[in-house]
Amino acid sequence: MTADPTDLDHPSLYFNRELSWLQFNRRVLEEALDPSVPLLERLKFLAIFSGNLDEFYMVRVGGLHQKVRANIATSSGGDKTPPADQLQRISGAVRELVATQSACLTTDVLPALRQKGVVIREPKDLSAADAKHLRELFRSQIFPVCTPLATDPAHPFPHLLNKSLNLAVTTRRPGGDERQFAVVQVPGVLQRLMPLPADGPTQAFVPLETAIRLHLTDLFPGLTIEHVAAFRVTRDSEFELDEDVEDLLRAIEENVKQRRRGEAVRLELEADAPPAIERFLLTALDLGPDDVFRVPALLDLTGLFQIYGLPGFPDLRDPPFVPVPAKEFGQAASPWAAIRSRDILLHHPYESFKHVVDFVEAAAADERVLAIKQTLYRTSSDSPVVKALQRAADNGKQVTAVIELKARLDEERNIQWAKVLEKAGVHVVYGFVGLKTHCKAALVVRRDEDNTIRRYVHLATGNYNPHTARLYTDLGFFTCNPEFADDVTLLFNHLTGNSATPQYRKLIVAPSRMQPFMIERIDREAANQKAGKKARIVAKANGLLEPAIVKALYKASQAGVPIELVCRGICALRPGVAGVSDTVRVTSVIDRFLEHSRIFYFENDGSPDVYVGSADWMDRNLSRRVEVVFPVEQPDLKARLVDEILAVSLADNVKARLLQPDGTYTRLAPADGQPAVRSQVRFLELAADSERRQQLAATGDSAVIGMEPTLAKPPRKSRGKKLG
Repeated sequence: MTADPTDLDHPSLYFNRELSWLQFNRRVLEEALDPSVPLLERLKFLAIFSGNLDEFYMVRVGGLHQKVRANIATSSGGDKTPPADQLQRISGAVRELVATQSACLTTDVLPALRQKGVVIREPKDLSAADAKHLRELFRSQIFPVCTPLATDPAHPFPHLLNKSLNLAVTTRRPGGDERQFAVVQVPGVLQRLMPLPADGPTQAFVPLETAIRLHLTDLFPGLTIEHVAAFRVTRDSEFELDEDVEDLLRAIEENVKQRRRGEAVRLELEADAPPAIERFLLTALDLGPDDVFRVPALLDLTGLFQIYGLPGFPDLRDPPFVPVPAKEFGQAASPWAAIRSRDILLHHPYESFKHVVDFVEAAAADERVLAIKQTLYRTSSDSPVVKALQRAADNGKQVTAVIELKARLDEERNIQWAKVLEKAGVHVVYGFVGLKTHCKAALVVRRDEDNTIRRYVHLATGNYNPHTARLYTDLGFFTCNPEFADDVTLLFNHLTGNSATPQYRKLIVAPSRMQPFMIERIDREAANQKAGKKARIVAKANGLLEPAIVKALYKASQAGVPIELVCRGICALRPGVAGVSDTVRVTSVIDRFLEHSRIFYFENDGSPDVYVGSADWMDRNLSRRVEVVFPVEQPDLKARLVDEILAVSLADNVKARLLQPDGTYTRLAPADGQPAVRSQVRFLELAADSERRQQLAATGDSAVIGMEPTLAKPPRKSRGKKLG
């Protein structure tokens, strides 16, 4: 495309946020379509695609509907696409994606699973034994929790829960001509896929809605069942809080309740449903034709996680792995001794998140620890970190937890943990009303054996969640550097005391400083390039949306700065535009683990600055959240970030996709003679090699101690241009 290189604000230079996100979910779907991916992993990606789409409609599409109702005519993004136009384009794109997903499931994945002994049976395939089993199951488990809901002047259309699966039923009385409509909600308290009796090695299941459909006469005795169609409703779950709210906890609780009753924004309907049922549901839900999606396969494929979770079938899954321990902790008498000796960088999930849990648990038990302060954005329902904070309070330590109640779709869990921690004696703080506290920080104050009070710091790109720590790629950083400790202390005092914004020496904190800081660094690279100095920008992030950052990158590209971005999700920047972004390359890696770490590299005329943190280059991260990015200065850790993590990520030519100027992505492949580099597999190899070296060193085998690791570096051609 051609563009005016002097007008860097022109909407044509910015991809629409929502359509860019749909391109990300398309890349997720491509993993399900890929026959080289193990079969159950393909099933998992189909389920992830559906879960992603649910949240997209609940939040992003719900927000667009709110704007349309409020007569907001323009978008806040750089592309300026009107909300009504976005909704129309989203509808068309989603139809194509869902059709592809359904075809993948019905014509590819399920038939292949059937050959492996896992079957989801349709009614026509049920044997007499199956039918008898389902009959008994229906009477004993399903019938007691089902409620038929008729609709007529005395019975208004029921308010169906968000994401609930339902059956629309039309009935007639014997000899009558009047059609009646009714709804049966598929009970969410039961398994979505009901197991059938074993048939040799075959494990067979029937969808719960099918079991109900086969026994509707039990729910509507005396009526003739005319038509039945499964459907599903997605509701607007986006809400705004009043800045003047007096009780944040109570306000969040009320908003979570309202979310379940938000306006409908999507109707999913099985493909062969009669037109009369579609018309009835659209009227009842106040939706239009663009809001209904006829699905030619199972509705709500998140239910496939049940199949994915079946035991066994190792040949249908990714090879198992165990996160390896970090040598720094293994060689030290305690976490405190390890952190005192040097700064430590962990690369999750390849290196164990247990070190982070151990850090908090050790602090809770250690009589020398005086205080613990920690942020919690998203954590697990059985969080060992939260339990350790409880124990620390029980042990008489001063414990402070900054819990973000507004963590979208995790509000209820965070409210529960907040109440539990408060009951245990923890000082619980909810952050600021108008900002989400998204930074990941922990501070332990300890009177060490030399009677010195030291502060031990953990900063990270990911949440304190042991479950997602095995599924997301993230970075964790331990230090007791006094300058970092001073800054983290100021950060917590700011969060808990609502004081004026501090002046930090090491941390770069949003919303006060991060955006101008990043633009200054980008502009410095442009100035260095113009002056004939070394210049380069490399960033690994989850999203790039903030127009001010995009514009700064365009200016740097116009100056000739090489710019390489590994951006997993949304990207508003349009690469490869003549005179604007010729030097920009954007890739996205979708693989076994969710890419989640953020790294920012600036060449700085041969003296590189490298930063790691919780923030993406998104408007929400830079303007509406408390975020922390920090420099990594210890030479060996900086080298690891640059020459290992960034270099291997940039070299990926197996799971990486290259963003094109038209907004589509092209999957990369090794060129002739070029080795294949799958970055996540490479990181697993590096972690395994590190563990082998630790084990050999522990045996005292002098022949291997100090040897260059066999897998420490990928082949030169696979690494891309060396950074630094």
